[in-house]
Amino acid sequence: VRLQVQNVEKPLYRGTFHCFQSIIKQESAFGLYKGIGSPMMGLTFINALVFGVQGNTLRALGKDTPLNQFLAGSAAGAIQCIICCPMELAKTRMQLQGTGEYKLKMKNYKNSLDCLIKIYRKEGLRGINRGMVSTFIRETPSFGFYFLTYDCMTRYLGCEAEDSYVIPKLLFSGGMSGIVSWLSTYPVDVIKSRLQADGVGGVTQYNGILDCMRKSYHEEGWRVFTRGLTSTLLRAFPVNAATFATVTVFLMYMRSEDNLHECEPGPVIQQPSSL
Repeated sequence: VRLQVQNVEKPLYRGTFHCFQSIIKQESAFGLYKGIGSPMMGLTFINALVFGVQGNTLRALGKDTPLNQFLAGSAAGAIQCIICCPMELAKTRMQLQGTGEYKLKMKNYKNSLDCLIKIYRKEGLRGINRGMVSTFIRETPSFGFYFLTYDCMTRYLGCEAEDSYVIPKLLFSGGMSGIVSWLSTYPVDVIKSRLQADGVGGVTQYNGILDCMRKSYHEEGWRVFTRGLTSTLLRAFPVNAATFATVTVFLMYMRSEDNLHECEPGPVIQQPSSL
């Protein structure tokens, strides 16, 4: 977020690692965790919604094909925007608060919830849903590629439950799914961050998505749409590797017929013969 929205005329950071070092030096290690309350509140519901909607949509479509995987993932991405947009708005505002300050001179928001409450009081529902359209444009195809890539990767790697390397394979498949997902719509994420950060200093620069795109491109060229990509991909692989592997292993366990006897002494719970 810091890299995506920084002023090109007076840039604070030269790149991902310089940004990382500067935040620790200027704001301490706690500066890296600004805005963490928002994801912690929202990601549980988002992941539950995403995997639930995707699974049910795929069953409703009837056939497990690459196209249906993409459509089911897209449906999940579209629906979770309801939670994702306000969550990321609060995260963005909290992350930009006190940039470069070890001790905040002026604290606009106490925490993520306080941030959303204050935005709502000032701007209403429209305020806390700032960036909703760009979030929808980003998340819908992004989650389609997310689930499609995971499905293709697990099939290609031959992820079978009895395989001793199934966990590393699932982790790799999930990590690559996250990377493909972000690469597919990353320029839209830059626009979304800029729109949600707009007005933080009391000055509004953009009138909408197209205006933001036009002004950003005019001032910084096409490279503006790749700002912060390195840090995003560094985060995407481990996060999505853990997410997909955890969900898959949990579902494998829950679907196993043997887990009905888990309360009985002695038996070994075996995984089903295939994913």
